[in-house]
Amino acid sequence: MVIAVAGGVGIAAGCMAWAVRGRSSTVFGPSVWHGPRTGRRLALTFDDGPSESTPQVLGTLERYGARATFFQCGRNVRRLPEVARAVACAGHEIGNHGDSHARLWLQPPSFIENEIARAQEAITRASGRQPALFRPPYGVRWFGLARAQKRFGLMGVMWTAIGSDWRLSAASIARKLLRAASPGAIFCLHDGRELAPRPDIRNTIDALGRLLPELCARGYEFTTVSELICPTT
Repeated sequence: MVIAVAGGVGIAAGCMAWAVRGRSSTVFGPSVWHGPRTGRRLALTFDDGPSESTPQVLGTLERYGARATFFQCGRNVRRLPEVARAVACAGHEIGNHGDSHARLWLQPPSFIENEIARAQEAITRASGRQPALFRPPYGVRWFGLARAQKRFGLMGVMWTAIGSDWRLSAASIARKLLRAASPGAIFCLHDGRELAPRPDIRNTIDALGRLLPELCARGYEFTTVSELICPTT
């Protein structure tokens, strides 16, 4: 009996962990982690911006004609509204990444809704674009998120592969994402480090310089998440 109970608890814990962090989970709200597996299109995404380093990312993307989706934190947008505007003006998509990059788990629904609402307002005010996408900080969803997403008309976005660019070398980041490259993939990188001012993202910039030309040589087109998951043609 004890073994059976322990086994049941373990299964329940595993199911909950998948619901909260599983990239394909939709338990806590509608979410995508991959686009159509046809054609040669994939989406680059950048979290935690805007930051003083974001213009470097924009410059690298421009060199390769790549469009991307930036999941921005409200507090960073209020600190650097001109950078948020530059992202939008360069033709990239802006998504909501919460206001303060706070962990949503174990928080009441009112906290989650406020985090999303404040970021939504800041991004819309600074960029003139109302986000249609939301990526939860740390990729963790929780009770109350579905209601908040519905209120603001947001689709959740996870990722096919994450570059771990806050800890890996540029070469390792590029190798990791190149191995994961496939039609419809959504890649997660970072143009900020949570709320840190002047973050060091040199490895991310260097990795992009390695990654983009190789993916171009393989025939990939870089598009926004919204265009990837809802193609017009």
